[in-house]
Amino acid sequence: MGIAILAFLAVFLLVGCGGVILFYREQMVQRLSSVISPEKKQKNLMETIQESGFSLSGVMEHLEKVIPKSQAEIGVTQQRLIRAGYRTENATNVFYGAKALVPLSLAIVVFATGIGKDNPFVMYVCALGLGFLAPDFWLGRQIKVRQAKIRRGLPDVLDLLVICIEAGLSLDQATKRTTEELMQAQPAICDELNIVVLEQRAGRPRADCWKHLAERTDVDSLRNLVTVLIQSEQFGTSIAKTLRVHSDTLRTTRIQKVEEMAAKTTVKLVFPLVLFIFPSLFLVVLGPAMITMSESFQTLFK
Repeated sequence: MGIAILAFLAVFLLVGCGGVILFYREQMVQRLSSVISPEKKQKNLMETIQESGFSLSGVMEHLEKVIPKSQAEIGVTQQRLIRAGYRTENATNVFYGAKALVPLSLAIVVFATGIGKDNPFVMYVCALGLGFLAPDFWLGRQIKVRQAKIRRGLPDVLDLLVICIEAGLSLDQATKRTTEELMQAQPAICDELNIVVLEQRAGRPRADCWKHLAERTDVDSLRNLVTVLIQSEQFGTSIAKTLRVHSDTLRTTRIQKVEEMAAKTTVKLVFPLVLFIFPSLFLVVLGPAMITMSESFQTLFK
């Protein structure tokens, strides 16, 4: 078994070296030419690695070509990555590269540990399937965490917006000021509001910028806020009063949700009480009595 593992690792290293030589041949030639010509400025290790393109994102870009995908699927994935807060150009490549790398890693772990000796087909299929779906689960978790942060920081943002607007600033200036003041306390929602500010500077209408904010985040409370702001701008009502009322509504909704969760605890406690606590109590309370009764019956029928 040990010889088979060593042979597999040797083959894997040879294939990896061949892939590096195949994909980074031009960069290797440039590095050799820089070594041959000493008049050029010597660079440190990190600069050399970055210039050669040998990085995690570069490896992922080559691995993501293995996964078959359509343009519609790529668009949905990009939208999910944006909702999770990943807006870099190579985020999609890294995601699809992970969908190809994680299954291979799990298959290697199964082979190295020998878990699939009894039923190798099922174990390898489970490893490949779980590895292929793991990035999707992880991305969904990141989206939920970011949406929760946005939902939690929205009342504070609304309060500061109301203060800025009542101090004489316009909605655009108040949004910019709010992003600057709350960037450390609420980075998720301030990051999204900063994009709104940049879109407004680029000349896009205010209503479209806020609609894009609601589409990017996909948070119900933020979508309601955008609707309220657009209606307030169309009908000419006071934006400060509208934001204050909406902030109070959000806080009331949060309190009601906490009360609802507290009311559900009594029902949720039934299952651990019946399955774990009650049997232990019965054993402690009735156990000695049952032992005494059994001993009494034994002496009685002798």
